[in-house]
Amino acid sequence: MTNSQLRKTISRAALAIPAAIFVIGTTPVENASALRQATPRYFVTDLPSLGGPTSEGRNIDNSGMVAGISDLPGGATRHAVRWLREEIRDLGTLGGPNSAVLWTDRNHGRTIIGIAEGDEVDPRNEAFSCSEFFPGGRPARTGRVCRGVAWDRDGMTPLDTLGGTHSFATGANNRRQVVGWAQTAFEDPTCVGDAVFQFLPVIWNAKTGQIERDLPPFPGDTVGTANAINDKGQVVGISGICDQAVGRESARHAVLWENGTVTDIGNLGADTWNTPLAINQHGDVVGFAGVLDDQGLVQNFGAFFWTKQSGIRPLGTLGDDTHSEAWAINTRRQVAGVSCGTVCSGFLWQDDVLMDLNDLVQPGYPGHIRTARDINDSGVITGQTVNPDTGERRAFVAVPIR
Repeated sequence: MTNSQLRKTISRAALAIPAAIFVIGTTPVENASALRQATPRYFVTDLPSLGGPTSEGRNIDNSGMVAGISDLPGGATRHAVRWLREEIRDLGTLGGPNSAVLWTDRNHGRTIIGIAEGDEVDPRNEAFSCSEFFPGGRPARTGRVCRGVAWDRDGMTPLDTLGGTHSFATGANNRRQVVGWAQTAFEDPTCVGDAVFQFLPVIWNAKTGQIERDLPPFPGDTVGTANAINDKGQVVGISGICDQAVGRESARHAVLWENGTVTDIGNLGADTWNTPLAINQHGDVVGFAGVLDDQGLVQNFGAFFWTKQSGIRPLGTLGDDTHSEAWAINTRRQVAGVSCGTVCSGFLWQDDVLMDLNDLVQPGYPGHIRTARDINDSGVITGQTVNPDTGERRAFVAVPIR
């Protein structure tokens, strides 16, 4: 398929995508036949990189623009990038080594939301959330100040803190409200390891970078993060104690902020790692939650789907996998995510059916779809594919072709 044909396919995909249908009251053979006929198929295209060993699409808007991450040559530095018509653009940093676009985003093309390091050195060398997502993780942190940022046609806008050092932005809606979390100047005694300061969920103005308001943690908790926002202003995120400042005890509660109130939306049996990642315009929520093993310990995560009407439910895993995460949901209630066992595979969930994306791609595609990070309202998916021969990881776009 040529580039021109791919763009035409993306445009057609914006008009319609079939839904998988499970016919109640038919025999298993008839059910399987109906599912095969209705199951979407995808044409997968790998996207160019900045020359390093790893890149990944993390967000795709309804126009087909992809944003995400790409390592520079050598793999020690990572930058936020966007792909438009298969052309890659480096979005740069605030003067430091690293930047990234990490979360799905229901803002359609007006801004790109992410994080970026500046040239200022953090006097406490704190292991803030950003370092977890840069090459080498916390042990290799650069010690630079990291801020949430909003990129638009006018450039990059850093997002304010609540008096602390760092901030972290996840997504935005079409009202140009950006969500994430920002540090205060309070040294939270519940922090452990190299974490120091309290952080709270906030809403910024994308244009000015100023905080419109902070959101209250669940009663009894001290910290929280806002992970996604829809056009109705509904926000989902986590609430807990500082702990290591990345999940775990910071995510005691998966919460929804709506009309000035914070609500615990439930869990899958554990009281840690309960993390909503996306909310669509209907108010449906997906994410992952801690799952208890036979000893009552959280060793794995389980993908979940939540609605106000039916509550929280697990989506399961592919085959014998033990771990799954749901990363994105569109207005058609199609869910994209990852399921892991010996290897990780990107999945599509729709109409109560969990499907391995590797079973849905065009014949002869050489890569293995490792993650599915976002799905737009046309069913176009982005994430990461791995070359089985070289181990090289690349961003991809998967377009439904029937």
